[in-house]
Amino acid sequence: MRTERANGGGQAERRDLKVIVGAAIIRDGRVLACARSAPPEVAGMWEFPGGKVEPGEAETDALIRECAEELAVRVEIGDRVGRNVRMAHGRSVLKVYAARLLGGDQPQALEHEALRWLTADELDSVTWLPADAPIVAALRPLLTPR
Repeated sequence: MRTERANGGGQAERRDLKVIVGAAIIRDGRVLACARSAPPEVAGMWEFPGGKVEPGEAETDALIRECAEELAVRVEIGDRVGRNVRMAHGRSVLKVYAARLLGGDQPQALEHEALRWLTADELDSVTWLPADAPIVAALRPLLTPR
């Protein structure tokens, strides 16, 4: 994703926004939330698992890779959840996708302090990272039984 901004001379300067992807892994009407273990200023806050999209990597491929690295699970990626969320002083954007576990895989907290499965009613029981918080409202209808 590209943006333009004016430099000191008034000319437009192009720069690349870093894309961060997150997985809203849904199972049995619950979503997986992960507590950060680091850095200290966000340790204990909750997020959707995921990470940076590497150059030349598709967003969904990055999310599949990140879930394997962080949780030791295989996932199938579905539709986008919510809007793009600008973060890191406008230098990156978070995009969250719905996902489901494959083959009975069970998430392991390889890089997180804790994992919790939350129902729609429990989404507000944890302190979400500022970038992940706007996704919660968009996620709620996906967790409500039909």
